[in-house]
Amino acid sequence: MSVENNKIVCVAGASGLVGSNITRAALLKGYRVNGTMRDCSDRTKSAFLESLEGSGRLQLYNANMSCEEDFNEATRNADGVFIATLIPVYQGFSGIFARDMNDEQGYQEIILPTVNGCLNIMRSAISNGVKKIIICSSTSSTNPVPSVPVKNELEHWSDEHEQCRAKKYTSATKTVMEKAALKLAEAHNVRLSIIMPTGMFGPVIMPRHLDGNPHVWLQRLIGGGQGRHEQVPNDSMSMSHLHDLANLFIAAYENPEARGRYFGVFDSWHWQDIYRELKNILPHMQMPKPMDGEAKAATKFDFTRRDSLGVSFRNIESCLRETVDWIKSKPFE
Repeated sequence: MSVENNKIVCVAGASGLVGSNITRAALLKGYRVNGTMRDCSDRTKSAFLESLEGSGRLQLYNANMSCEEDFNEATRNADGVFIATLIPVYQGFSGIFARDMNDEQGYQEIILPTVNGCLNIMRSAISNGVKKIIICSSTSSTNPVPSVPVKNELEHWSDEHEQCRAKKYTSATKTVMEKAALKLAEAHNVRLSIIMPTGMFGPVIMPRHLDGNPHVWLQRLIGGGQGRHEQVPNDSMSMSHLHDLANLFIAAYENPEARGRYFGVFDSWHWQDIYRELKNILPHMQMPKPMDGEAKAATKFDFTRRDSLGVSFRNIESCLRETVDWIKSKPFE
């Protein structure tokens, strides 16, 4: 049971995969939550937020991150603001896919809308005196060239220019956004924390979230269809459980010493090991074709900073099994 307190937190993007889980975690801890959505009248989203435990302390607001003023009411009187609106964008408003764009198009249609949207929310919060902001980003901002054996959050950054040259405008967005957000926070003495997840497993809040990875391909495996790949890729994936990830966001807000970047993952496994474990969970599942060549080493992380926030993370076996079991329970039927 939650214990009510008088603090208000704003969750920008409350109907998103991460934002809805932050909303859930904040309500369970007794906070009053101002949640923003593009359209609060969309009952396919708002109804599920309003059914969360403690939702009597939830107030929803219409807001679009392209407009700073939209967030003024939701951030007013807030003690902290969580920004979880920055979902990956793979296609621009022109209809061109990111991978087919030139740099000008990539910046105008993929990078700048997200970067400016993040800064708009931050400026609204700052204008209302908010001094604690926590942003959801991605580990895609932590891939230096050349790669390193073990990544950490302080030293290792992706090169946004290199990402753009590789047509990875979606990944470059996170790198550019983080640097801009850190600069704005420093200028206004804001305690900014940036959480960087990748693969997010576990229960979701609303049915529409089942249409994204990894839930959509786990559903296919459960139903006897093909998973994410026809052939096991010679690569790895990092993952975390959504409940643990949400608790990390809350911990970064509550810890007065927390600031800067934090990995939001438990660890990384090679896809060969992920499919092998899924086969243990789903003995009759359709396995992808074996990969070619010798397996590359999985990504390695230094979790010193993550662990300083005191949040326990489920291991990868638990993430996979709990997600599969939850999907099989048909929670929305």
